[in-house]
Amino acid sequence: MSFIQIKDAVKKYDSKVSVDHLNLTIEQGEVFGLLGPNGAGKSTTIKMLSGLLKIDQGEMTLDGISVKTDPLEIKRRIGLVPQDLAIYENLSARENVTFFAKLYGLRGSLLKERVDEALEFVALADRQREKPSSFSGGMKRRLNIACAIMHHPKLIIMDEPTVGIDPQSRNHILESVRKLNQMGSTIIYTSHYMEEVAAISTRVGIIDHGHLIACGTEKELRSKAAQEEKIMIQVDKLNQAAIQELNDHPRINQVTAQNQTIEITLSSSQAYLQDILFILSKHLVRIQTLSQIEPDLEVLFLSLTGRKLRD
Repeated sequence: MSFIQIKDAVKKYDSKVSVDHLNLTIEQGEVFGLLGPNGAGKSTTIKMLSGLLKIDQGEMTLDGISVKTDPLEIKRRIGLVPQDLAIYENLSARENVTFFAKLYGLRGSLLKERVDEALEFVALADRQREKPSSFSGGMKRRLNIACAIMHHPKLIIMDEPTVGIDPQSRNHILESVRKLNQMGSTIIYTSHYMEEVAAISTRVGIIDHGHLIACGTEKELRSKAAQEEKIMIQVDKLNQAAIQELNDHPRINQVTAQNQTIEITLSSSQAYLQDILFILSKHLVRIQTLSQIEPDLEVLFLSLTGRKLRD
């Protein structure tokens, strides 16, 4: 049995269906990137899995435990890092982590040990007596993480944990995700920053209109998406006759030429590369470098959903 199983999950708000018979499995030890445009249903899915929203239909299980029948046990096994900060400005950093640790039943020496460990992990040990009101946005985000991990959860859900923070804090959080995963936690990570998801995820799931429309590694998603390909060619000099002939090729979609660089967009670079090389050779254009530009995760997302992530 998979660590997380979501079977035909449905959530409605009045007449609007937010999650529509969603099916998804996540294995233990994964860093699973969850993507979707605004309103796609990913936040609702996270809330249902966390026991914060009732599941209207279907089933969700975590480590074999049903979210429907044992939501309290589910919450004990999850650390949730919400997009909106869940910290108290009038408490010190240490008091914040201690408060949440006590909610999870930690007491005595174990409480102190876990609070110390969490603050050290997010690099706030030296600022633990200060209140978050004096912290930068990145420090508040890191404190938010400390409050979610001190009980050593089996699953950590991070919902947009790097929104509105500086690059240094973002890098620290991404490195923390990797370390938490190495320490044994399974992680669900949502973000509007595609490069983050691509950098840390073992697999990516894309939700749109309440459905899972694609799931797999970046390589697997690339093979599923009908993609245009790009070839970048550095040449010794541009030749307008060659550029025109490339533009006239029935299988080449677009040609741009600037300085000594030709960028060609087409449906299949492997099938028509020989044609491109022949045209350039015929016009005595000498190639200095040639490289294929593979679509990144954002391009794949646009191809699969037809809209930008923040739509």
